[in-house]
Amino acid sequence: MNTSLLKHNPKQAKDISLFSATALGIGGMMGAGLYSLLGLASSHAGSHLPLAFLIGAIAAAFSVYSYAKLGAAFPSSGGAATFTVMSFGPGIISGGINLFQYIAYLIAAALYAAGFVEYTNTLFGGDLSPVLLKCITAAIILICTFLNLLGPSLVGKAEAIVIALVVISLIVFSAMGIHQADLKSYHMTPFSFEGIVVAAGILYINFQGFGVVTNSSSAMKSPQKELPLAMFSALILVTIAYLAVSTAVVLLMPLNLIQLDNGHVLADAAEIVAGKLGFIIISISALLACAAAVNATIFAASNIAADLAETYEVSSALGNSVLKSKLRALTVSSIGVIVLALIFPLSEVGQMASLAFLLVYAVISYGHLRVHKQTGASPKILWCVIAINLSLFTALLMNTIKAAPSSAIALLIALVASFGLEAFSLLKSKRHKLH
Repeated sequence: MNTSLLKHNPKQAKDISLFSATALGIGGMMGAGLYSLLGLASSHAGSHLPLAFLIGAIAAAFSVYSYAKLGAAFPSSGGAATFTVMSFGPGIISGGINLFQYIAYLIAAALYAAGFVEYTNTLFGGDLSPVLLKCITAAIILICTFLNLLGPSLVGKAEAIVIALVVISLIVFSAMGIHQADLKSYHMTPFSFEGIVVAAGILYINFQGFGVVTNSSSAMKSPQKELPLAMFSALILVTIAYLAVSTAVVLLMPLNLIQLDNGHVLADAAEIVAGKLGFIIISISALLACAAAVNATIFAASNIAADLAETYEVSSALGNSVLKSKLRALTVSSIGVIVLALIFPLSEVGQMASLAFLLVYAVISYGHLRVHKQTGASPKILWCVIAINLSLFTALLMNTIKAAPSSAIALLIALVASFGLEAFSLLKSKRHKLH
């Protein structure tokens, strides 16, 4: 076990407070998924959308347990990237997983950026040109990249302010929506277990942001206490918000309208509740939430790279190309996010992100079994984490192959390429050392 990966600088111990870390987790979760994937998820779950969110939250809670135990035992700004090295040791397995995990974070950030653009277009009546929308996509990613250059303290404070505004607007919307809903005319759609599970898989990306918090553990004063508290607090608060919002939406809008307004359901629901003012407030809230999620996810992706720049044990392929400096890590990350956001539609990138993280969480929790004595985690719970994540992954993958095969193919290529590049990079490094 390489404890040199567990960097903890006392001078940086106050960079991230418990409040800021919790806000960072909420910011990583409450992004485009909530605002832009409701229509897609409802096409599978019907009016049982809140139940799909609840199943996703329960599944995420098991993964949070695994990550919180790992993060408390192995604090590092490399987060989950460090966990794989500690569990599997340096080599093709940990390096390939980390390279794929890095790509998964880029996909997630692309989803949030695409959500930001979707609501920008909605706010302006859907009349913005495709060229202008692409420029806005690049601009929001570059702005978040610049904020990350200013340090973790500013990232945490920015997340806290934005998320406070977002949560307040969602609470007000949910309360007004549920109050105004006509319960007599509400009709529940037929129950479909398979549909609800697929919807839970689609919505899982809404919870993946908890992993972002582990990247801030090396900047915490007491990560053993603060990290688990921040992660579970963020998950609980976000779950409450998701259940309230999804309940309000299914009570206010007929199912066909939810699916028709796929990319901007919340804005249209808010217009029913409070007219044009509600539409504008929720649209602005969506922009802030998506921007906060882009910010938090780029923070995590670049930290996977930058923290281990000198050791190269996070991934040989990443080390030789991305890990030279924080500036390079952020630059490469932002370019990758821009490319993904411009190539794939919002719904497809959402499914890709969920699939990627379900697989990553299952693999990391399997690795956790190898070091559970050091972390104090229960093997039974870790096996539950693996089974739950793989079950949701399988259900969503089968659906994605039918509905969006290009997304499944792209993800498979990313997975194979991650291990292929890692193997090639390690082989190249060995040859270089021999000569």
